[in-house]
Amino acid sequence: MKPLVSIIMGSTSDLPVMEKACKLLDEMQVPFEVNALSAHRTPDAVEEFARTAKDRGIKVIIAGAGMAAALPGVIAASTTLPVIGVPIKGMLDGLDAMLSIIQMPPGIPVATVGVNGAQNAAILAVEMMALGDAALAQRLEVYKGNLKIKIEKANEELAEVKYQYKTN
Repeated sequence: MKPLVSIIMGSTSDLPVMEKACKLLDEMQVPFEVNALSAHRTPDAVEEFARTAKDRGIKVIIAGAGMAAALPGVIAASTTLPVIGVPIKGMLDGLDAMLSIIQMPPGIPVATVGVNGAQNAAILAVEMMALGDAALAQRLEVYKGNLKIKIEKANEELAEVKYQYKTN
């Protein structure tokens, strides 16, 4: 089994956030790899990874980073694959990381999800790949349908919650 998505994080301290992407890709039956690479501590390895990812069969890269959050942009500078940045909450509640990721120069785009939004990054990666994969598109449709059912069930449960002044 060869990975189609690569999940990269600046250090393993980011794993509690990034594992949400792992779980979603696993649920969607999308082969993926997970690595820790640092734009500042292992810049040569990051560049090598980015330059060779496409040849290894990777279709989308999800890169999580906090604070200076250079990792997604450095990866995007060395590949033509789509890169999805996940700002990780650290200093300034993750605002510093988010701004670092979204402020890319023209020609080097990085799609960016919300702070700690690794699950949404994985969903976006699946949506991209589902454009050319009917079976994956079907699994995605089922997943999204289940989201609707979850909310409908939550509303049914809320209807049973009683308060003196609650009107519904």
